[in-house]
Amino acid sequence: MGHVAELAGVSVRTLHHYDQVGLVRPSARTAAGYRAYSAGDVERLREVLAYRRLGFGLREVAELVGDPATDTVAHLRRLRALVLERRDRADAVVAAIDRELAARAKGVKVTPEEQLGMLGARLYDTIGGAYPATRRTDPRIAAQIREALGDARTVLNVGAGTGSYEPADREVTAVEPSAVMRAQRPAGAAPCVAAAAESLPFRDGAFDVAMAVSTVHHWGDPLAGLREMRRVARRVVVLTFDTDEPGWQDRFWLTRDYLPEFASVLADFPPLAAMAGAIGARAEPVPVPWDCADGLFEAYWRRPEAYLEERVRRAVSVWTKVGPEAEQRAVRSLGADLGSGRWAERNSALAGLGAADLGLRLLVA
Repeated sequence: MGHVAELAGVSVRTLHHYDQVGLVRPSARTAAGYRAYSAGDVERLREVLAYRRLGFGLREVAELVGDPATDTVAHLRRLRALVLERRDRADAVVAAIDRELAARAKGVKVTPEEQLGMLGARLYDTIGGAYPATRRTDPRIAAQIREALGDARTVLNVGAGTGSYEPADREVTAVEPSAVMRAQRPAGAAPCVAAAAESLPFRDGAFDVAMAVSTVHHWGDPLAGLREMRRVARRVVVLTFDTDEPGWQDRFWLTRDYLPEFASVLADFPPLAAMAGAIGARAEPVPVPWDCADGLFEAYWRRPEAYLEERVRRAVSVWTKVGPEAEQRAVRSLGADLGSGRWAERNSALAGLGAADLGLRLLVA
């Protein structure tokens, strides 16, 4: 027990307590007859300590590690998703600190309300709260998704967020790992399960169709998540992004001229062909309407002034991921070009377009 405690970085007393409450009990025996930890016990201890260090109470940990339907790989994927969520929160805090530092460096007075909003406990809730304000269902994109759903009656929405694009006339089950996003779901929304795409807690073929809308790029292992969707449903519908086309980042003026860092955000994103292959899907282009109601990253391609608005940017994870320096540089440069007329001159061909192909693709399997 002492050796295991040293390796795990905990006290022997902690291990004794885990033994007493039935959380992790050494099940092996040494040659001298002393109790010892088997490989399985060490694996369970690793999971217990990981959940504890993420802030879960002992009762919650006991339920998590005691679930017979969750194997080691599923635990690792769940832990990975939780760590990524925590990292996103930390990134948001860093971005908020940088914004306040920049404001103070310019001599701008920061009010107590702004300080609490930027650094207090409400920070991530504020960021998550931007989603319902700007990330609404666009009826034209919804119509394309609805057609792909076909006659499905039972629908699993993976990475459901606040519930955009969930069909109201079907039996929907939502999956969302973020507690902040789950809390933003409206009253009367479909029941929502706390789980990650890579480890869906459902039996094989449990649903007619599994859908995922603008969420795959947030997953720790997109291909594993897509295969899980394929496992639990007879059809799969996924709205994602195409990075296969050479020079894909030049399709959109924002990434071409102002935010080249966007390419690094998707550096590890699987090719569209690999995602389609993982579920046996065909790909359909999803044009973005000029007046798109869903405030996704590409939504304002004909309304560039919107990108100057803080509330618009905060509802899109790209801006947090590229960091405050790149964000502020892009905003300053875009603002200057809008003021001088350079943006309008450079993008005059967009004025008469009703919709644009900016790389959104619907995978239908």
